[in-house]
Amino acid sequence: MKPIYLDNAATTKSDERVAKIMNFYLRKVYANPSSKYALGELAKKAIEGSKKMIANKICAKPSEIIFTSGGTESNNLALKGLFFANYPAKNHIITTKIEHNSVLNACKWLEEQGAEVTYLDVDKKGFVSTADILKAMTPKTFLVSIIHGNNEIGTIQDIEQIGKLCKNKGILFHTDACQSFTKIPIDAKKMNIDLMTINSHKIHGPKGVGALYIKDGLKIIPLLHGGGQEKGLRSGTENTVGIVGFAEAVKIFNDKDVWHMEKLQNKLINELLKISGVKLNGSAENRLCNNVNVSFLDIDAETLISYLENYGIYLSAGSACMSNANEKSHVLKAIGLSKKEIESSIRISLSKYNTEKEIDFFVKKLKEIIKKLKGIGIK
Repeated sequence: MKPIYLDNAATTKSDERVAKIMNFYLRKVYANPSSKYALGELAKKAIEGSKKMIANKICAKPSEIIFTSGGTESNNLALKGLFFANYPAKNHIITTKIEHNSVLNACKWLEEQGAEVTYLDVDKKGFVSTADILKAMTPKTFLVSIIHGNNEIGTIQDIEQIGKLCKNKGILFHTDACQSFTKIPIDAKKMNIDLMTINSHKIHGPKGVGALYIKDGLKIIPLLHGGGQEKGLRSGTENTVGIVGFAEAVKIFNDKDVWHMEKLQNKLINELLKISGVKLNGSAENRLCNNVNVSFLDIDAETLISYLENYGIYLSAGSACMSNANEKSHVLKAIGLSKKEIESSIRISLSKYNTEKEIDFFVKKLKEIIKKLKGIGIK
């Protein structure tokens, strides 16, 4: 049975073209990029070319791209690095209750170091109010950190408006764009973004590599100290193989992929909403092209997912980053869902590799399983 993978917000299958170029660099260009001989220079040149490719995608300069191990490290570098660069003169951070755990847990740790953090509410669709952001600002505020496209419910924030507000107030703006990068046009300059987190494995690139866009001129304290790689902000031998794979994934991703996912998303939402008791979580209009999050009336999500797995269908009940913690979704709680609704919610996330035939099969089996579960009284 060929698996039907519908958990692409957790991670994606690597594109074969990405694997091919990575294999070449793994076998042929394996020298340390800091080495001064020819093979090392080739690796260094590959990294510089990758920076240019990724920077162009967000209308930035290659010098503004710092490679990291992924979204979690980039978020931590942004928040902690800026805090230590501004403390004690300024110590206030504004964020929301629906951020990725790498932002929320970094903020909690920073509170132990002397930070003051405001966690803003969102409305029932997951949007933060610019009026609330403005109201929360104080003379001590040095950073506003708002996720672009939410990893659980797909809601897309108006980061251009938020960025403009922050610029007018002289406050730095960071956005976690791991889920939205390449799926939505991002112009870091036009949107007044000072720092932006992106990663590779959400766009059919390798795991273990990401980047932090840092606007030129910003002072930030590094988390790691060593050989001074990445302008001294991320010491450690660069992951050349992962970096070229990341750049290749960015190069490959195109509007056709987005349109394909939007088509499947519309079909899936329309079919799911025909099922009695199904509720769409998040915004219907301003939503990531690959995200569908729904709640079922009187159906336990984990049970539903287990039954679907028997048919080779793989999806999740929430963020993969929450699964090890065995906690209920803080995002669904923040948009006002009850405990029962949270426990009945699933996240379906699509990729360019999914097909209409797969969606039809998924919906068919989903309906059969729901009918069966209700028939035997499992809630």
